[in-house]
Amino acid sequence: MDTRTQVGIIGSGPSGLLLSQLLYLNGIDSVILERQSREHVEGRIRAGVLEQGTVNLLREARVNQRMDREGIVHGGFSLAFDGRKTRIDMHELTGGDSIMIYGQTEMTKDLIDARLAAGAIIEYEAPVLAVEDADTATPQIIYEKNGRQHRLTCDIVAGCDGYHGASRKSMPKDQLGEFEKIYPFGWLGILSDVPPVDEELIYANHERGFALCSMRSTTRSRYYVQCSLEDSVDNWTDQRFWDELRRRLPRDDADKVTIGPRLEMSIAPLRSFVAEPMRWGNLFLAGDAAHIVPPTGAKGLNLAASDVYYLSRALIAYFREHREDLLHRYSGACLKRVWRAIRFSWWFTALMHRFDDDPLGYRLQIAELGYMAGSTAARTAMAENYVGLPYEPL
Repeated sequence: MDTRTQVGIIGSGPSGLLLSQLLYLNGIDSVILERQSREHVEGRIRAGVLEQGTVNLLREARVNQRMDREGIVHGGFSLAFDGRKTRIDMHELTGGDSIMIYGQTEMTKDLIDARLAAGAIIEYEAPVLAVEDADTATPQIIYEKNGRQHRLTCDIVAGCDGYHGASRKSMPKDQLGEFEKIYPFGWLGILSDVPPVDEELIYANHERGFALCSMRSTTRSRYYVQCSLEDSVDNWTDQRFWDELRRRLPRDDADKVTIGPRLEMSIAPLRSFVAEPMRWGNLFLAGDAAHIVPPTGAKGLNLAASDVYYLSRALIAYFREHREDLLHRYSGACLKRVWRAIRFSWWFTALMHRFDDDPLGYRLQIAELGYMAGSTAARTAMAENYVGLPYEPL
């Protein structure tokens, strides 16, 4: 069965949904293809820190009502090390910027509700096999649905289907550069309906390894501890996790940890990955299809949002004004911001984690954190990167 649309979007994660919503508000048709079920997509546990730019984009997309009502605005966060803490006052150091704590799962639900309410076509359980003729004016997406093969013809294809998706794999190998770093540890995370240990996030450097105290709401917490890549969730009882988390926090914070049963526990590997360029013909990559960062610094979802910012503007200019110049600038504009976020996440990861048992490396981390605690310039650089670098015009 053959169908046609202006923009074929592969993937119904936040980037694909947000792009579809922004295009809809500007009179541009799209179809979203998703290999998983709606229930699976809405149930995925993901990030929860939104940069100011992401918050602004969700408001532009008119899906901000629940976020503004339930989200938690943070003007700072803390770095814990050597038994003490220092606060990074983002609001003061950046001239008023902040972050929003609002789970990616909730953001995805809001976007799905908005798209379906507007009559959007989202084909769930429709795995994409390939993108064909991307270097022509009529690229085609080949996908399966109910055991049959289908073809969606588009003017533009947006590949928002993640690291393992078909979009990037459909680009010619000799036209694509890939850069990757695998980190020698993972994050063991627990989600629990307990109040957060602090009103803001705490990133902890400890001789036993990294820890993070985060949250999804005032009653639901998300905590992490650094673990081996060879570790398994089966090795961890709830009590063992809580004990290990408290060991890695300053005493005052450890005493405030409220323990409870897990809602979810998993181990996430860490990698840095960039594919460039992010365009081949009329196929455009966005989000994890083009780049992945370690979760340190919470840049993954926010980089996907900045890709959508650039791509939506390029497509609006293309369809409404017949301009192609912004399409030509898309990859370069995205990659400039991507590489800066990759650098920040790599630096922050290296600063906060134990890579080996070298006592010199640990002492150097403590020295740098101590310098940051006493330097306004160092804290400002941290704050500017954490709240998100500005979107530059295309």
